[in-house]
Amino acid sequence: MTRYLMLILCAIVLAGCARLDQVGKEPAFSPVGGPINPATSGLSPARAALAIPPPERHPQEEERASLWRSGPSSLFGDRRASRRGDILTVMIEIDDRASIQNSSSRARSGSESVGVPALAGIPQIVDKILPNGASSANLADLSSSSSSSGNGAVQRNEEITLRIAATVVDVLPNGHLVVQGNQEVRVNFELRDLQVAGIVRPEDISRQNQITYDKMAGARIAYGGRGQIHDVQQPRLGQQVADILLPF
Repeated sequence: MTRYLMLILCAIVLAGCARLDQVGKEPAFSPVGGPINPATSGLSPARAALAIPPPERHPQEEERASLWRSGPSSLFGDRRASRRGDILTVMIEIDDRASIQNSSSRARSGSESVGVPALAGIPQIVDKILPNGASSANLADLSSSSSSSGNGAVQRNEEITLRIAATVVDVLPNGHLVVQGNQEVRVNFELRDLQVAGIVRPEDISRQNQITYDKMAGARIAYGGRGQIHDVQQPRLGQQVADILLPF
C-alpha cells in the first residue's frame, strides 16, 4: 500500500514539475502568422526588417508639364506601409463591458409504500413474530426528496486607449502584412511595456498610415510592466511552486 502511495505522490510531483518552467514568468503569446525567420541573425524581427536595405528604385520618367513627382515619395503619393520594414501606427481603443448572470433550481420528491395484507396466511404468522405494534400490512414505507439551486454572475469592464508604432516584419504570400511593435517607458524604477502584433490587410490601412486593433487578425496586445511595484504584486516563488506541486 505504501508503495502505491509513493508512486501516486511521484506522479503528482512529476506532473507539477512540467510547469516549473513557468514560475516567475508571464503567460507567453503564441506566434502570430507562424514562425518568423529574420534575415539578420541575432536581431529581433522588427530590427531585422529595418536592417534590410530598401529595394532599388528605377528613375521614373516625369510626365510632361507635371508640377510634382508621382510615387510614394511625392506629396500626393501613397505613404501607407506596404513593404517589410515600413512603419505604421496602431490605434488601440478597447472599451469592453460584459455582464452574465445565471440561476437554476431543481426539486424532486417521491414516496413508496409496500404492504402484504394477505398471502396464504403468511402475514398472520409474521404478525405473531413481529414486535408489538408492527404489522405485515405495511412492510415497507420509503420516501425521498432532493433540491438544488445555483446562482452565478460575471461582470467585466475593460477600457484601454493606446497608440503605438509597429513595424512590418513579414509579408505573407497573399499580400497580408505581419506587424509587430514594442514600446517601453521607464518612470523611476517601474518600466511600462506595451507590445502589439498581428496580421493586417494593406487595404485596411488608412491614408494617414493608421489602423485600428479590431482590423488586425490574430491580434496580440500586452500591456504591463516590470519593476518594484510589479514584483510586489506577484506571489513569492516558493508559494507558486507550492501551488503547483500540492494536490490539495
